[in-house]
Amino acid sequence: MRRLSVQAGFTLIEIMIVVVILGVLAALVVPKIMSRPDQARHTAAKTDIKSIGLALNMFRADNGFYPTSSEGLGALVQAPPRAKRFNPEGYLSKVPQDPWGNEYHYVSDGRNFVIISLGADGVEGGEAYDEDIDSRGLD
Repeated sequence: MRRLSVQAGFTLIEIMIVVVILGVLAALVVPKIMSRPDQARHTAAKTDIKSIGLALNMFRADNGFYPTSSEGLGALVQAPPRAKRFNPEGYLSKVPQDPWGNEYHYVSDGRNFVIISLGADGVEGGEAYDEDIDSRGLD
């Protein structure tokens, strides 16, 4: 009895064509993705500031005031002495840092607040990705 063998698979030429196509696609796509980390950090800082603002609003709804500048954002993690109805789980799991590894600046008089990231350069002012991002300019 004779057996017929059927070979299934790709030829070396087919595999090489696929590898070349993937290489061309990677050469076109990777530089576009890799050139945008600063834009991604800038967007992440805006998102963080909005989230911190929501946590501050929940704190205020529970306690009737925002934490003062001296109490800082740590008041969202651990209850300040004057908070009478602090959420036992806190409002944030930890005090966040901006995407560049710096602390967010928080200023409040107990009735209003501003949250600021100093941007990529970590100093006041700047342009483009070094520009300060603050809660007053966000929707």
